[in-house]
Amino acid sequence: MDNPLRLIMIAFALLIIGVALPFLMVIGILTSTLPLNFVAYACSVSGLVVGFIGITQYSRRPR
Repeated sequence: MDNPLRLIMIAFALLIIGVALPFLMVIGILTSTLPLNFVAYACSVSGLVVGFIGITQYSRRPR
């Protein structure tokens, strides 16, 4: 992608989803199912990876 800030924003949203889903499962709003747990884990991991890629691109761009 051309814009590393967009990657960072996408990563932030994925990380928020990855935190919100388990929180909603713990307090009882969502039922804890195996596919939902995998979605929460995938959002956390992919948000972390996309965030690192965005930060790397942001730090290496010409000023």
